[in-house]
Amino acid sequence: MRLASAAYNLDWLENWAQYEDKLARWVSDAAGQGADLLVFPEYGAMELSTLDGAEVAGDLERSIRAVSDRMGDVQALHSRLAQEHETYILGASAPVIDGSGCPVNRAELYAPNGTFDHQDKQIMTRFEREDWDIAPGGPLKLFDTPLGKIGILICYDSEFPLLGRALSEADIILVPSCTEALAGYWRVRIGAMSRALENQCVTVMASLVGKNEWSDAVDMNTGAGGVFGPPDKGFPATGVLAEGALNQPGWTYADVDLTTIANVRRDGHVLNRAHWDEQCGRVETVTISSL
Repeated sequence: MRLASAAYNLDWLENWAQYEDKLARWVSDAAGQGADLLVFPEYGAMELSTLDGAEVAGDLERSIRAVSDRMGDVQALHSRLAQEHETYILGASAPVIDGSGCPVNRAELYAPNGTFDHQDKQIMTRFEREDWDIAPGGPLKLFDTPLGKIGILICYDSEFPLLGRALSEADIILVPSCTEALAGYWRVRIGAMSRALENQCVTVMASLVGKNEWSDAVDMNTGAGGVFGPPDKGFPATGVLAEGALNQPGWTYADVDLTTIANVRRDGHVLNRAHWDEQCGRVETVTISSL
């Protein structure tokens, strides 16, 4: 299969048709390169707040609600594009005001037949907790598809090994991200590469990139697309299958074979995934007196 990871820049939108054209162009470009699975980044849907004008787009709480209110149209558009191009699409995540009244950070996975389901972020960053008031959503899910078993760890979630452990049956873990600074990009990238190592799987990181002075939420973004695997049999020695140029919008592609993942899990130079249960966690404190 061919995986496509987006480094996605936000635009100021004057009307819905402009968004439709933009998304159609992105999807068409990747599908035209033979991509079977397209991954958009975290909070890429925030550009939809510009459709309600500068006052709304520049106000954190109002921009969240404006984006959430448009998610029905967003779902219909992505579903149609997935069917037209016969590809899987992980749509850019969005703040969605759920039944509890608090927004969750939600990404939707669309199938080529037009059906879709979502994954909510599990652990919030300080900004999401303290400023956005974003709440944890539903549980982690494992999506069983013809491309293999797919899990989703949204940005900060990728930095927690026990969330990765919960998805140890996944062949591919998608990591949509939104990071302001270079350090944030590398935290998520290191998390994505770590999950690929310990689960002996492939991880796909998508990033939001560029400046957006109209927004208080996503005003500065640093990142790149990337696809990673375990540095073992059948994979590059670096574990990097593909990486895009930093802060350059566009797609990054990598070709992946499920057989390669199965082989490294069965007979790799190391068998990380098979040794989770040996991490008993016993710790003994030893005091060494000074001389």
